[in-house]
Amino acid sequence: MKYLITGAKGQLGREFSKTLESLGCDFLALDKDAFDIADFPKVMTTLKHFMPDVVINCAAYNQVDKAEVEFDQALRSNCIGVSNLAIACRELKAFLIHYSTDYVFDGKKVGLYNEEDRANPLNKYALSKYLGERQIETLLRDYLVFRTSWVYGEGSQNFLYKLSLWSQTQEYLKVACDEFSVPTSTRTIVEITLKAIKKGLAGLYHLVNSDYCSRYEWAREFLKLKGINKFIYPVSQAEFNLPAKRPSFSAMSNEKLSKILNISIDTWKDELKRFMRNKI
Repeated sequence: MKYLITGAKGQLGREFSKTLESLGCDFLALDKDAFDIADFPKVMTTLKHFMPDVVINCAAYNQVDKAEVEFDQALRSNCIGVSNLAIACRELKAFLIHYSTDYVFDGKKVGLYNEEDRANPLNKYALSKYLGERQIETLLRDYLVFRTSWVYGEGSQNFLYKLSLWSQTQEYLKVACDEFSVPTSTRTIVEITLKAIKKGLAGLYHLVNSDYCSRYEWAREFLKLKGINKFIYPVSQAEFNLPAKRPSFSAMSNEKLSKILNISIDTWKDELKRFMRNKI
């Protein structure tokens, strides 16, 4: 089986490349410089040349606050680019795997979000991701869309990396205690995606670690495991006055995916411990 990975320099793209290489798989990993998914002729030419069986789309515009004023750029990657991949995969009979976000929800539900809950994006970034989902649903019969949340892994494109930097330069840290979701590792995403491919799964699923927490709880647990003694002051997310509105509670359930794959997905705490052990 041949895999094509987009967004190769991102934390998820790198995790896929590392894993597929260790498994001896035939894959091609391309970043935006070499493969801009918003360029349809380039998409078709590249896919026709490599002829992948599976396209794993890790390319995305993830600047949540900037998307409020750069909505066209967010749409370019998260909707138009996704549409291009879907059309090319349909033409060449490749299977498309795409990643979306918990931010498609408005946070008003009492309880964990499941796949049947109605999306209602609160910000432009989330809207661009939701529109990308709809493009895939419209253009393809068979596909995998995984919604995930608070993704972290190796690299500098996540909250934990920023938290480490802040802890080195600030007397104390302020972290939101009223924003809840599920920290999810790139390792978890890659492992379960490959299981889903092997199972022949298709459709929309929530791919997150188990349980949920506030961003404040996540920060405390991370710094504790890292051995950093730094006071963290819990504050409301409103105090940061960010341009993009976030849902206060967007934690998703992985029950549907766990049942169909007959697996138990580690809690966010256990997975974070594993991540920290591997970094030492």
